[in-house]
Amino acid sequence: MNTKCRASCAALPILALLAVGGGGSSARAEEKKPVVGLVMKSLANEFFKSMEEGARKFAAEDGTFTLVPVGMNSETDIDTQISAMENFITQKVDLICVAPADSVGLVAPVKKAIKAGITVVNFDVKLDDKALAKAGLKDLVFVGPDNREGAYLAGNELAKKLGKGGKVFIIEGNPGADNAKMRKAGFEKAAKEGGLKVLVSRTAHWETEEANTLVTNLLTSHPDVQGIMAANDSMALGVVKALDAAGKSGKVQVVGFDNIPAIQKLVKDGKVLATIDQFGPEMAANCIKTGFRMKKGEHLKGWLKTPVKLITATDLM
Repeated sequence: MNTKCRASCAALPILALLAVGGGGSSARAEEKKPVVGLVMKSLANEFFKSMEEGARKFAAEDGTFTLVPVGMNSETDIDTQISAMENFITQKVDLICVAPADSVGLVAPVKKAIKAGITVVNFDVKLDDKALAKAGLKDLVFVGPDNREGAYLAGNELAKKLGKGGKVFIIEGNPGADNAKMRKAGFEKAAKEGGLKVLVSRTAHWETEEANTLVTNLLTSHPDVQGIMAANDSMALGVVKALDAAGKSGKVQVVGFDNIPAIQKLVKDGKVLATIDQFGPEMAANCIKTGFRMKKGEHLKGWLKTPVKLITATDLM
């Protein structure tokens, strides 16, 4: 069990590195608590802000462990996640929960952590199956949603709204992330089944401003677009910003993924048709609970599926 992590980890040059205890009666009691390293993606994204808040709340209410959450500066800042993993390994934390920004690039540090005797649980974004198999980690526990199914639900809602022949864009997430691949596949399945015509499928790397710039340019070359499928709500915000500037908000239908607070107002206002709730505030807590079940000897492996739900204006009334 680690007794030095909080002091050393606090020096890491990483966005939002926080130590959260459970209110122990003394420094000595606090030091005896197991330490959980939580490796998330960009805290500029509301989804991961809410995830961190949910994890901190759970840690405070549970009171039996110390939580050290780490977030990236941007969705493509893979090196920060790798550095966080290396630091947690060096400090010999008891449990690591990791939501990888790159589903291949984080496999090596995960293997290193497990080899060092640290329990590791993958959550939110699945690590790459082929890379895991090659590393001898085929059955690594993953706690997370069916991203393909969620995107399919959102895409199907758009297809019902537009009807056959509707012209759409797909705004993809980071190409190196498994959830981006799965959401694109779900959108494509819905488009095919609903008879939609996909004019363009491009990445905006999960980022709001990149999505805004991308869609602004695409509207010029494809002014006849009728719908846009955004692989997360941060990008959906950028999409709506571009549509606002072009005078097309509410005319071009938009679907997203995450159900962040900022998107809910746009759903209510009719600027976004639907989003997908994957219950982010509970996901990290579920990962931590799973890790402690494993540390107590419970034999878990593979995918422990968490729910997804289509959210429309009706759900927000």
